[in-house]
Amino acid sequence: MALTEPVLIVGLARSGLALAKFLAAQGAGVRVCDQKPASELTGFLERLPRGVETVLGGYDESVLDGVTTVYPSPGVWWDDPLLERARARRLHVSSEMDLFFQLCPAPIVGITGTNGKTTTTELVGRLLSRGERPVLVGGNTGDTVIDRLPEVTADHIVVLELSSFQIESIDRPRPHVAVVLNVTRDHLDRHHDFESYAALKRKLVEFLRPDDWAVLNGRDAVVRSFADSTRARVVWFEEHTPEPVLRLPGRHNLENALAAAAVARICGVPDEAAAEELAAFEGVEHRIELVGEWGGVRWYNDSKATNPESGIVALRAFEGTPLVLIAGGYGSGFDQREWLAEIRRLVSTIVLVGQSTPELEAQLQDVPPVRKAASLDEAVQVAQAAAVPGGVVLLSPGYKSFDMFRDFEDRGRQFKDAVRRANGAA
Repeated sequence: MALTEPVLIVGLARSGLALAKFLAAQGAGVRVCDQKPASELTGFLERLPRGVETVLGGYDESVLDGVTTVYPSPGVWWDDPLLERARARRLHVSSEMDLFFQLCPAPIVGITGTNGKTTTTELVGRLLSRGERPVLVGGNTGDTVIDRLPEVTADHIVVLELSSFQIESIDRPRPHVAVVLNVTRDHLDRHHDFESYAALKRKLVEFLRPDDWAVLNGRDAVVRSFADSTRARVVWFEEHTPEPVLRLPGRHNLENALAAAAVARICGVPDEAAAEELAAFEGVEHRIELVGEWGGVRWYNDSKATNPESGIVALRAFEGTPLVLIAGGYGSGFDQREWLAEIRRLVSTIVLVGQSTPELEAQLQDVPPVRKAASLDEAVQVAQAAAVPGGVVLLSPGYKSFDMFRDFEDRGRQFKDAVRRANGAA
C-alpha cells in the first residue's frame, strides 16, 4: 500500500483527525469532508496539519475526484451512498483500524462483544503492563491508535477494543489473541438483522491461524458457536481459575475479569501479578462508575448502557438493593421485553428522561412508580427525593444519548456534575 497517494477521509472527529495527521506525515495528499460546518468542528480543525484540504458543511460525489483511497470514520455507515459510489469507481475503501492492522508490527489483542468491551480492554491493558513488554491500549475506547503507530515496535503488545463498526471496516482482522465476550442484539439499525451483527463479531476469529488464540465465553451460545469458525487455539475464559477478587459489583464484571485473566496468562503474566491488579481495579468511567455516597445513598454512572442488554447487566448488579433508576434517551428497534421485566422486578422507582419517555411510560404503567423529568438535572433531583439510605441511584439509560447529549460520555459527565451539585459537593 502506497501511503503517499491522495486520500479522502470522511468525518472529521477523533479517528479522522488521527488519520489525517498520520497520512499527512507520510506525504499523502489529504482531503477531509464532513457534514458539519466549520463552526462545529473548531477543535478538530485547529489540530489539522497544514495542507489538508477540507470540505465542510456537506459534500457531494465530487469529493472523490482525484483520490485513490477513502477512509470513513467509524460513525459513517459502511453502505453509505458515498462509499458505494467510491466502490463503483474502484477506489479502495479502508479505515483507520484496517490500516492499523495492516501496518502494526506488534501482536494485537482484539476485544469485542456487545457489552463489557471497555472494562475488559482496560483490565487487559493493566494486567499486561505487569509483564515485560510495553503495552499500547486504544480503539473503541476513544483513544486512536493510527497516530501512535510510529512508536509501536515488535516488542509491544497492542490491546484494542473493537466495535462491530470497526470490525466491519477491517478487511482481514487477525489479532494474535481475539476475545469475544458476548453477543446480544444491538446496532440493528445499522447492521439490519442480528445474524449480520453476529457475523461481524465472528469475523474477529475467522482469520486467526493455528498459533493464535480465541478467548471465548462458553456461557454465551452465540459466542460458543464461533469455535467452529476458527483455526486458533480456543480458551473458554469462564473456566479460568482461580476466580479473581474484585471491587466491582455484578457477575458481568467477574466475567470481564476472567477474560482479562485468561489473556494475561496467554501473554505470560504470572497469575499472582494478575490477581493483584484485578483486586485493585476500580472500574472505568461511565460503566457502573461510583460517583459517590451521600446520606447513605450510593450514586452510579452507567451512561455507557446504550441498549437494553447493557441496562439489564447493571440492574442485576444491584439485586436486593433499594434501587432508583434513571433511564431513557434516543433510539428505537430494541427488544426491551427482558429489560422491562427486570425493571419491574428490581427497581423501586424509575425516573424517565429524554425522547423515549412517552414510550417507556406507556409500557411500564406505573410499575414500578414512574416519575418524569425534563432534564438530567431535574432527573437527579427527583431521584434524590425517591432514594432511601442504604439504597442506590443508578443512571443506566438503556438508550443512546443523541436526543440530548453529544455522546454517552457527555451524558455521563453531565450526570456526575448534576449529582455533585445536588449533594453539595460541586
